[in-house]
Amino acid sequence: MADLHKTPLHALHVSLGAKMVPFAGYDMPVQYPLGVMKEHLHTRAKAGLFDVSHMGQVIVQGATYADAAAGLEQLIPVDILGLAPGRQRYGFFTNDAGGITDDLMLANRGDHIFMVVNAACKAADIADMKASLKPELTVTEITDRALLALQGPAAEAVLTALDARASDMAFMDVATLELAGVTAWVSRSGYTGEDGYEISIPATDAARVAQALLDHADVEPVGLGARDSLRLEAGLCLYGHDIDTTTSPVEAALTWAIQKVRRAGGERAGGFPGADHILDDIKNGPTRKRVGLLPDGRAPMREGVVLFADKDATDPLGAITSGGFGPTIGGPMAMGYVAADYAGIGTRIYGELRGKRQPLTVTKLPFTPANFKR
Repeated sequence: MADLHKTPLHALHVSLGAKMVPFAGYDMPVQYPLGVMKEHLHTRAKAGLFDVSHMGQVIVQGATYADAAAGLEQLIPVDILGLAPGRQRYGFFTNDAGGITDDLMLANRGDHIFMVVNAACKAADIADMKASLKPELTVTEITDRALLALQGPAAEAVLTALDARASDMAFMDVATLELAGVTAWVSRSGYTGEDGYEISIPATDAARVAQALLDHADVEPVGLGARDSLRLEAGLCLYGHDIDTTTSPVEAALTWAIQKVRRAGGERAGGFPGADHILDDIKNGPTRKRVGLLPDGRAPMREGVVLFADKDATDPLGAITSGGFGPTIGGPMAMGYVAADYAGIGTRIYGELRGKRQPLTVTKLPFTPANFKR
């Protein structure tokens, strides 16, 4: 435990009675005394505050925004040049085989691009960008800032009480706000399917801003346990589980994130690692697809459960990559990959659980509707 990194809010977590666990090299809160189930439901009903300071915060800058965007488009298959100032977009790095090496958020902050990447991948992401981008583009990891996520239907009212401009932001807007006397970089986004904000602040001010948010009657601290069940109900991928270096964005049902300008026939088609594989998947369809799955009964089916076409099949169709109990939907849920012929909504398949084949139904994602402010 001694070699684990600590976020700027570590002391606050301990003071709040959090159960701390190792995660991506950090000592992180998995739950608080409220418990995972109540933390999940509170976020859906009011607002939860998450410490996501373990994530990587990176600035990419060139002589102009367009220079930085053009450079990153050689590594990321989304429309970065066309991203308007004050807007954010989801994206991913790909490899030569068309697999995903990390997924991320990137924002046009006027003269630079601000990126948030996954904790376990940030060192490799930064090294790859520095090695691949032209030397006139600078890649800087921001190590003196914390990152908070305020999520839930009450998030707007909570943040607006600190800065009225928060209510003017729509989903995927980015802005600079003043929160408890601290200048914050804020995006209206998150990882729960709920309305909410992600808030980057100087590390030295993190505890003050977090406490100002927690002082609101509608806000509870929420740990990694509920973060995972919330994102799974929202049908969102977890890197290293639902997507990885062997998964193409098309297999992962992330084609929506590749804008037409980067696809075949588009103005800036291809030009990113694995473009031939990914564009072929878009044209001809992948051989497997990520799907939502609802197990019969009450027993959850978790990551690694092998999937079959029927009770007697010997050849697997695929496997579950995330699974658990959905507090909002009141039952078990899972995501996984199946052969494309079995990916249709309503298809009945079987998972092998403790040596027995149990039925599941392929279902539409997300499991619970998104509540973003468009």
